[in-house]
Amino acid sequence: MGQSRIVRILLFAGLIVIALISIVAQAASSDIVVLRVKGTVNPVLVDYIRRGIEQAEDKNAIACIIQLDTPGGLDTAMRDIVQEMLNSKVPVVMYVSPPGARAASAGAFITIAAHIAAMAPNTAIGAASPVAIGGQEIPDTEQQKIINDAAAYIRSLAETRGRNADWAEKAVRQAVSATEQEALQLKVIDIVAPDLDSLISQLDGRQVTLLGGTLVTLRTRSANVSVIEMNAIENFLYAVADPNIAYILLSVGMLGVMAEIFSPGAVFPGVVGGICLALAFYALGMLSANIAGILLVILAFGLFVAEAFTPGFGALAAGGMAALVIGSLILFRGGAPSMQVAPGLIATVAILIAGFLTFAIWRVVKVHRRQATTGREELIGKTAVVKEALKPEGTVFLEGERWSAISQSGLVKPGEEVVITKVEGLKLYVTKKEKEESK
Repeated sequence: MGQSRIVRILLFAGLIVIALISIVAQAASSDIVVLRVKGTVNPVLVDYIRRGIEQAEDKNAIACIIQLDTPGGLDTAMRDIVQEMLNSKVPVVMYVSPPGARAASAGAFITIAAHIAAMAPNTAIGAASPVAIGGQEIPDTEQQKIINDAAAYIRSLAETRGRNADWAEKAVRQAVSATEQEALQLKVIDIVAPDLDSLISQLDGRQVTLLGGTLVTLRTRSANVSVIEMNAIENFLYAVADPNIAYILLSVGMLGVMAEIFSPGAVFPGVVGGICLALAFYALGMLSANIAGILLVILAFGLFVAEAFTPGFGALAAGGMAALVIGSLILFRGGAPSMQVAPGLIATVAILIAGFLTFAIWRVVKVHRRQATTGREELIGKTAVVKEALKPEGTVFLEGERWSAISQSGLVKPGEEVVITKVEGLKLYVTKKEKEESK
């Protein structure tokens, strides 16, 4: 019994020693996690930063450094990122870098919300004034509410981190900006560091208060730097979730659908158009696109198609162009100017669509004119190629012209040849070529 008790005591002591070693090993973690952000603030960026902070917490890292270069972005995404930082169990260091970078608009909020804020030489922070929805004029009372809300939010963040709350409020109300040296003197940031190594060196010994009042002293000397990049999917989605890219995808998608309508059975334009539309609607949803803007753009392409098949004398095309331009201008709402479609891109798309539409209408008119002047008798007995399946009615190509046709021999698939047996007006009656030859 005595030996058994001694064994149990030794085992228990061993478990305690192992647990203590594990705790010490965790406490002595020397990892610094680094995230790299360049571009607009959007929901994809929220997921990336959340993943990075969670990995830093799992590693019990000394800190999570976020290298930031942004012109701003969506207010909702910015607030989500700020919440992740406020609730982080590891210190979050926001580093506006490399030289020439900026933390504008939403980026200013994010930087001020960090446990430690740093900037590289020749960088800037500020200009955090809210932008009117879709760039449109809104009532003064509503605009004042938006500004007051943003000012109160950034002031609260600055006070929480012990930073210059008066300057932070001016960044919202007066759109002021500051260089890295001005920001340091104004106590908007804590550190100016030329590079990441210098920043890590200056972080050593600094104290940070985490959520719940836990005081942490940073020990960054000889720290291991672990860079977490966006994965392939995040990179792709981040690129797509850009207003200009989303607008290009929407335009290409609509053009692909139009091309498929003008030339049924071409397949490739329709497939490409469908993929682009799917990606465009994903991006539009991520960017909180204005529903009215989307509907106007869709209406524009509907009018373009109607113009090609209806003698509207240009009225439908003109209306479609007006709807396209207006819809494009109001497509995105909220956020910084970086979250709006570039006017030059809108003009380029409008010109390209006008050229495509002109060509399509010219082709349709040419076909109709040829059809009207062609003798009916000479068509009988000729061979045509099915373009749109005859079920029994569909479309065939004959000498470069498109005709409506009715099959007299059941279903005929696209690509099969048929022989014309009768003509009534602009409609052909056909049979499969194989059956004609077998006779």
